[in-house]
Amino acid sequence: MTKKLLIGTAAAVVTALALLLGAVLAANPAAAPPAARSAPAALAERSFGGFSPGNTGAEILRLSDESRRTESSTAYALLGLAYQQRARETSDSSDYARSERALRQALARDSANLYALGGLGSLALSRHRFGEALVLGRRARRLSASTARTYGVIGDALLELGRYKQAFRAYDRMAALKPSLSAYARVSHARELLGDRRGAVAAMQLAVGAAGSQPEPLAWSRVQLGKLHFSRGRVRAAKREYRAALDAFPGYVYALDGLARAEAAQGRLGRAVELQREAVERNPLPELVGLLGDLYRLAGRRAAAGEQYALVGAIEQLQRANGVRTDLETALFNVDHGLRLRDSLASARRAHSERPSIEADDVLAWALARNGHCGEALRYSKRALRLSTGDAPKLFHRGMIERCLGRHATARAWFARALDVNPHFSLIWAPAARRYAS
Repeated sequence: MTKKLLIGTAAAVVTALALLLGAVLAANPAAAPPAARSAPAALAERSFGGFSPGNTGAEILRLSDESRRTESSTAYALLGLAYQQRARETSDSSDYARSERALRQALARDSANLYALGGLGSLALSRHRFGEALVLGRRARRLSASTARTYGVIGDALLELGRYKQAFRAYDRMAALKPSLSAYARVSHARELLGDRRGAVAAMQLAVGAAGSQPEPLAWSRVQLGKLHFSRGRVRAAKREYRAALDAFPGYVYALDGLARAEAAQGRLGRAVELQREAVERNPLPELVGLLGDLYRLAGRRAAAGEQYALVGAIEQLQRANGVRTDLETALFNVDHGLRLRDSLASARRAHSERPSIEADDVLAWALARNGHCGEALRYSKRALRLSTGDAPKLFHRGMIERCLGRHATARAWFARALDVNPHFSLIWAPAARRYAS
């Protein structure tokens, strides 16, 4: 792999970007200003980026009326995208079915509608149907090989299918066609997967710049930058980014969640609970609800923790009922919390067959180890670490597998590596890593 954008060494990361993107670094790297785009194009770009156009509910009402009145393919496509945005904002996965109906109505009126094809691709990604997303992304690319966002759909699908070289090429192409927040963020994630932390931070800083003064895009970019810092144990740097995100977009749930994690890492458990409770009240995403349960558990509030864990299960059931494949996320949550371990192993195997990424390798390895299948777990753990990502949970899981195999000295080395990367990688398991490493 020799792509300039993704795989330049950490020391040469800015030079590599300059070689590929030319004058982008010398000028504002944001996408074209709103005045240069039509209103539908601007709305679609925000929706594809996952950002609210303002009042999403009002936008849905407007587009519903427009699509019925005009029978416009574009109106139906934008309506489908708006339903996806509302699903992101409210965690109501029933909006996915409404999105699909609108997008298919758009295609029935114009089979070459790129907004509709891209919307179906992003919907398939949201539902964790990555093979379907890849087919849709490639179909869109055949219609327009110069549309940058299409390569984002293709790259995201390939990434989850474990086809990393092809995914990285798609991200490079996306960034070359249109340097933007979305492109920079994907480049950052790719570099993170390859273990290039400095390069990942540099690309995400470009994403922050590309967001300009737009509140939600700026907050999202700041949160991603904070996560990069937190994943390497840099808690104070992470908190600065999360606070900057809240300054840009007050009440932003992902910033509240990040700040709660950082406060917990610094021992401020009461403050962490307050922040996480506010995040959950705003948007009850399973990962946010699960963390609130962990915080309650750490505070000794077992009954309250159990209520949150039960809520995670209920939310995931609703997601499955609306076409979202949750096997991987359900398996990881249950294995981490010692719940339904045999069923979780079956879920992990199903997920791995559908999305054989390093994440699925790791979850399957962890589920196997927790069920006592340690030799098989080792094989998948090696695959999970094949990109040299340096992810603390994966390193910890490897330590637990080695411990399960009776290799205690080797296990201690893996625990030490995990803690060296991020001593706060898990509210539940970081304390265990510290015990086992000594």
